[in-house]
Order: sequence, then C-alpha cells, then structure tokens
Amino acid sequence: MKKMQTTISKRGQTVVPSTIRKNHQLHDGDRLVWLDDGEMIKVIPVPRDTVGALKGIARGERLLEELIRYRRAERARER
Repeated sequence: MKKMQTTISKRGQTVVPSTIRKNHQLHDGDRLVWLDDGEMIKVIPVPRDTVGALKGIARGERLLEELIRYRRAERARER
C-alpha cells in the first residue's frame, strides 16, 4: 500500500494524486464515492459503464446451484 498526502482547500476540494489517476484510469468528469465508517474514509471510483464493469464478476461462482440449495433450505424451514 502506498501512502500519499494531499491538502484540502478552503472550498473543501482536494487533488487525486497523479499516480492514483494513472493506475486507476481516472479522467476529468469521473465520479468518486466516499465511504465513511466513522473511523476510516474510503474513496472508490465509479465506472462510467457500471453494467459493463460488473459483466462476468460472478463467473465460476455456481450461483444457480447455490440459489437452488438456498430455496430448498427455506422450504424445509417453513414446514
């Protein structure tokens, strides 16, 4: 993990370091999500094509079989 530091301006703005912009292909107009859990702040880039970014993410997870097992267990609990 690399440690980088920026400064917040009077208007609440900061700069994303160039190394991070290059490594994560961030460009003018890209959006960032800020997650605050009360102890730590995480900044996550939002892909321009959110559907395309998710394509294939669950490949190999055998989701259909898992869903069938879950529903069978639910039915058994209802009886």
